[in-house]
Amino acid sequence: MANGQLHTTATGDRRPALESGDTVLELESVAKRYGAETVISDLSLSVREGEILTLLGPSGCGKTTTLRLVAGLERPDAGRIDLQGERVTGADRFVPPEERDVGVVFQEFALFPHLTARENVAFGLRDRDERERDERVDELLGLVGLETQGGAYPDELSGGQQQRIALARALAPEPELLLLDEPFSNLDAGLRVEMREEVRRIITETGVTAVSVTHDQEEALSISDRVAVLCDGGIEQIDRPQTVFQRPDSRFVAGFLGHASFLAGEVLADGVDTAIGRVRRDAVTDLTGRHDGATVDLLVRPDDVTAAPADGGAADGRVVYRRYLGPTALYRVELESGETLECMHNHADRIDVGERVAVRVTTDHDLAWFPAD
Repeated sequence: MANGQLHTTATGDRRPALESGDTVLELESVAKRYGAETVISDLSLSVREGEILTLLGPSGCGKTTTLRLVAGLERPDAGRIDLQGERVTGADRFVPPEERDVGVVFQEFALFPHLTARENVAFGLRDRDERERDERVDELLGLVGLETQGGAYPDELSGGQQQRIALARALAPEPELLLLDEPFSNLDAGLRVEMREEVRRIITETGVTAVSVTHDQEEALSISDRVAVLCDGGIEQIDRPQTVFQRPDSRFVAGFLGHASFLAGEVLADGVDTAIGRVRRDAVTDLTGRHDGATVDLLVRPDDVTAAPADGGAADGRVVYRRYLGPTALYRVELESGETLECMHNHADRIDVGERVAVRVTTDHDLAWFPAD
């Protein structure tokens, strides 16, 4: 955890993401093993009514397994799971998936190929009379913008349309909880962005509580009310997207949520002395008098610093890498101190690899920090 930062517990007790709302889902000390391998270890979290929580982490961190445990597709080896205050998994209780009132949107969408879009949406409404079923299907096809596609079969629909039908089918029975397993991974890059916005809109309009799983940082930050970052089967941090990004509790979280460079500095009375100059003390998060004289590592992201061509003693280092990203270009600068920083510039700003530059902190938000390694 970053020294000087308030710790966030797995249930978000320090800074509630939502001011109101009952707890819909609660996991307490959940563990899951496959043979000798522990996939989830002592995981606890709660999800409040109406929020979208995303489980984010690298492959193998346990996020999809957690989703399967909530859905009832797997049994945990320890711990309990409550849904709407009712125990659905515990030492002496296991409610099967079909009785959990949970909707699931799978990575592959899993639409029935022999059924039309309309029939797919209606699949979970077989206990309703025909008129009620038709009205609900009409409502959902309108919600996802596919009123005219009800008679199409899945192979006649685009990837985005298939995803919308899968979402409508999961929402049809009005579940207490919606689970989304890597819902955008099968879409091309441009469509992923469009569908992220659309899915968030649909979830928000229905008011359903949702838990999503992804390894895509941008996706998690853009659609979620809270993000839980997982590593090795446990939660590293859970909080609002902007908090986990700007005030990460660990170096792992800092690095996983985007480009992260660490700039060493000494804490002085009026700032932090670094290889690129002094950073104002009030521009660093939660530095108190007890930190005077300490050596810290400032978290610096590419948009926190800028580089400009410089000669002689005015230069802090040289550009060793440049990557064109369309609207922007990413530069990697090797400082005279041996440290490396990354800078993001407008694509029209041209700095050549090998050119000597002066680097300055130009961010308008506080920098997070960690005790020096």
